[in-house]
Amino acid sequence: MNEMKRKFGRRAFLAASAGVAVAANGVAHSGNSFEFSYEPAIADRLDQGPFGIDQDEGWYTLATTTPSDKHIRNYGLGLVGYTWEENGPAAPVRQGRETLEQAVERMASLPFVDVLYVRCDWRNVQNKPGRLNLDPVWDLTRDAAKRHGLRFAFRIQLSNPEFQPEQIALPQFLRDRVPLVKIGTMPRHGKEAEFVEPRYDHPAFQSAFRELNELLAARFDNDPLLEWMDLMQYGFWGEGHTSNLPNPFPDYVTAEQTFIGMTKFQLETWKRTPLAVNTQPDISKVGNREILELAMRSGCWLRSDSIIMEEPIQIEELGNRSPWLPVIMEDGYLRAYDVAKIPVDKAGVNLRENAMLHVLDLGANYWALWTEAENLATYNERYPAGFRALQERMGYRVRPSWIWQRKRYNTFEVIVGVSNDGVAGIPGLLRLTLETPDGKFQRSGCLDAGHPHGGKIRQASFLLPREINRGELRLRAELGSKAHVRRPVLWACAQPLNQDGSLSIHLKEAGDKLWRKGV
Repeated sequence: MNEMKRKFGRRAFLAASAGVAVAANGVAHSGNSFEFSYEPAIADRLDQGPFGIDQDEGWYTLATTTPSDKHIRNYGLGLVGYTWEENGPAAPVRQGRETLEQAVERMASLPFVDVLYVRCDWRNVQNKPGRLNLDPVWDLTRDAAKRHGLRFAFRIQLSNPEFQPEQIALPQFLRDRVPLVKIGTMPRHGKEAEFVEPRYDHPAFQSAFRELNELLAARFDNDPLLEWMDLMQYGFWGEGHTSNLPNPFPDYVTAEQTFIGMTKFQLETWKRTPLAVNTQPDISKVGNREILELAMRSGCWLRSDSIIMEEPIQIEELGNRSPWLPVIMEDGYLRAYDVAKIPVDKAGVNLRENAMLHVLDLGANYWALWTEAENLATYNERYPAGFRALQERMGYRVRPSWIWQRKRYNTFEVIVGVSNDGVAGIPGLLRLTLETPDGKFQRSGCLDAGHPHGGKIRQASFLLPREINRGELRLRAELGSKAHVRRPVLWACAQPLNQDGSLSIHLKEAGDKLWRKGV
């Protein structure tokens, strides 16, 4: 978080008007969970019990697994390294000490990075109507992600105060057609700077915005490496606010209708890629409450751009969300990871580690690392506990903790007890597949959305045909998300897996003396 964010950002404003801000964003919730989102539908739900001892004619525990302490890369969680942010590339690139190619490669090479992230202005992706003109960082980022077995994500900023008043986020062809409204001044770099916002509701802006999304979706929506896209929202950094400055709209209704329409269009255009909505309270009076509800009902992921200096309402929303919604967390304070400048508290915990460990308190899925790869490597050498804790617990970490075989209906039944050693639920639907090594027999189905929840267990049953009564079976998992896209999930167990990530089990024959019966 830069100096202007810290001193004059939305949290400084909220400190002076907390009651008004919370009231403006007052969202009702049921029990301990914000029930804005709908539960994903399941076409092939597995039988998830309960499985009583009166149901079978004998049972046997085929296999058990224990948690792995290894760094496991799965879709829907991870540490996020930035190759470009609101100020541009990493400091060594801006200072001429390193090329952009070197900076991207350095970030992608860090062993604890899982996702590469680009946050840039609209002007960095388009300079003329009808086509994309992506800055070089885009191809460099995707290529590095592919080579290093990573994924990537991005945000396009419609407004960015970092370069104002000299430069705004819009491409030049749009600046000449859309009215720019002076919204006021704030101190910046030691002097008063005047800020402008575009009239988002202007027909030229709306037409170009729709074209931008269509062009981006045509390029990236089917990309298997793309993890998510941040919803393009109002104001500074696309966070849904303009700090303590007013918005450029003539009235609230115009602002709300404009951004509801823009949100709906993005939801309709991006059919396969998850969108992430910022949970910013509506301090700028542009309809954030309605946008958040619309986004969550459509299955959008959640994100927040700070974690320690955060409003209670956002912590409530993030920490008590529906279990199938992932959370992306970042925090701009001390984001350079400069070990010489990071204070340590009385417990001996440095303030950067203090922030990142709160990700676990929220049950979140991602933690942002920003751009300074060299500092990140040094920080990890000096303070390895923080990143290690996130790798072992952040997001979901599932394994078949118990696997039972039962005699039932004159055939065999396999019951799997899937444990989640992470702090978050499954970001979507966990699909289990039981099959023979040759693939001639296969049974597949899904657990209920979000299950198993963080720290919990969920059981599921596979009733086998009578001819499958001996030999090896393999159990594997996939994550089903938007538009029925399936992604492989690596089991987070210490026991060895097959090359395809599946776990082998071996059926007991009916006459085996080890069968047990309930008493």
